[in-house]
Amino acid sequence: MSAVSLYAKASPDFDAKLVETIDLLKRAAQEFSPLTQASSLGAEDMVITHLLAEHHIDCSIFVLETGMLHPQTVAMIGRIEARYARPVDAYRPVAEVANAFVSTHGDKAMYQSVELRKACCGIRKMEPLGRALAGKKGWLTGLRREQSNARAEVEFIEHEWVGEPGERAKVNPLARWTAGDVWHFIGVNNILYNPLHDEFFPSIGCAPCTRAVTLGEDIRSGRWWWEQESAKECGLHVSDSAEGQSSSISSIIPIKEVSA
Repeated sequence: MSAVSLYAKASPDFDAKLVETIDLLKRAAQEFSPLTQASSLGAEDMVITHLLAEHHIDCSIFVLETGMLHPQTVAMIGRIEARYARPVDAYRPVAEVANAFVSTHGDKAMYQSVELRKACCGIRKMEPLGRALAGKKGWLTGLRREQSNARAEVEFIEHEWVGEPGERAKVNPLARWTAGDVWHFIGVNNILYNPLHDEFFPSIGCAPCTRAVTLGEDIRSGRWWWEQESAKECGLHVSDSAEGQSSSISSIIPIKEVSA
């Protein structure tokens, strides 16, 4: 059974949400250029990629190719480029640093402690993210409030302090969408999606840190399932205060929610 047939169920106000999202994407491209999309190659990000192409919105796309993604996930890069005739930039960890980490701690270090798992995320995600966002005034994510308690207060637009040149906008155009909205839109528009979603992977990250979920489990329960709920972020979408330490990438300062 496909993820579309299982989960597609539009909210009563879905049409209004879609208009709101499209308007926000257009506004972001105008106000925060150069703009880029950070794609996890998951369902939400495929919706955003489709909307960018459909409405001819000027925005680049990048992927953090950590070197530990599922082959089904990596294959999505070529599928996107073929369908939308848009390049997808892949940012990879510094090979020497990643190899040294594995040599020192082993390839299962992420299971040993939260600190080692976050160190791995730092090498494979956070450092490449810094390179991907260099020179950008805004970036798009697929964050939704429904995804987890940690994301329940996600705003449409947040501002990050990044030193020079100052602020960068983080835009979350699907903040109000439900999972049912996402899969409804995918089904109606025949949008590409990662086949792992059909195997009960609602949230897909690196292969060692992602598992399928069972009926009734939270959609984020398959990520870092051996850790406590409060630790289940890699750092890409966590503010300094939430992490309890200074971030090398940015400090997120939410501003008032903006409707397009």
